[in-house]
Amino acid sequence: MDIDDLRAFVEVANAGGVNSAARRLGLAKSIVSRRLLRLEEQLGVQLLARTTRGAALTEAGTRFLEHAANVCTILDGAREEMSPGGQLHGLLRIAAPASFAAQLAPTLAELARRHAALQVHTRFNDRYVDLVAEGFDCGVRVGYLHDSSLVARKVGEVPVRLYASPAYVAEHGEPNGPWDVARHAAITPGTDPWHFREGETTFTVHPQGRFKADSAFALAEAAAAGIGIAALGDVAAEPYLARGALVPIMTNYSLPPVGIFVVRPQGQHLPRKVRVFIDLMVEQFVG
Repeated sequence: MDIDDLRAFVEVANAGGVNSAARRLGLAKSIVSRRLLRLEEQLGVQLLARTTRGAALTEAGTRFLEHAANVCTILDGAREEMSPGGQLHGLLRIAAPASFAAQLAPTLAELARRHAALQVHTRFNDRYVDLVAEGFDCGVRVGYLHDSSLVARKVGEVPVRLYASPAYVAEHGEPNGPWDVARHAAITPGTDPWHFREGETTFTVHPQGRFKADSAFALAEAAAAGIGIAALGDVAAEPYLARGALVPIMTNYSLPPVGIFVVRPQGQHLPRKVRVFIDLMVEQFVG
């Protein structure tokens, strides 16, 4: 029984389809399908039921999956132990927000420098990425992490402040406090409230405005254009702040920082390549 056939089965089972597994393995779809068929022929049972939406485990496949995953884990661990200097091998696929690319790029480059045998493939996109369906080993999320089926590790924080353009402040003034935010046009990524703090007192505000976007830089650009006020992380605001296009407002009140998280699909085994990436993120962003 070939270990590559077992690995193909485990990846397809975890990803829910051949396409996602092939992306994660860095192989052609036809190769993954061929390995699955060969494994099923050797075992004499059908492990996966192919559907128009992907692949679902059969009863036999469900029973076999744990054994196959354990074999892959043991062999991966043995290979890592035998590798010179514990070098990482294979492909690490990471999904990350485009608005965080400049901050993440040095970490990715350092990861590739330290582990010359590891392929590091990163896709930057500000839309929500389904790690399992799209075949990613892990993802980087920046924000207030909502409950999900993913395993998350917080590796840092980004301070958040309220900003506006000098032109907006000259025309409309700035809010006198949280109670005054409602009369201003807000620039937001969605409908989440803003939570301000002054000392031990917390104020919850539901901002309203006509401009929404799922990119931090799009929000910063709109604020710099004078469309309204925006709660921005320092990462997004810094370039605009440096050239005077944005100024911090309502500085007596603080907003909770957004977290930097590495998220991964649930599973019993944390691949060493993901663990090393997490450790490097902590090193880079926590110090």
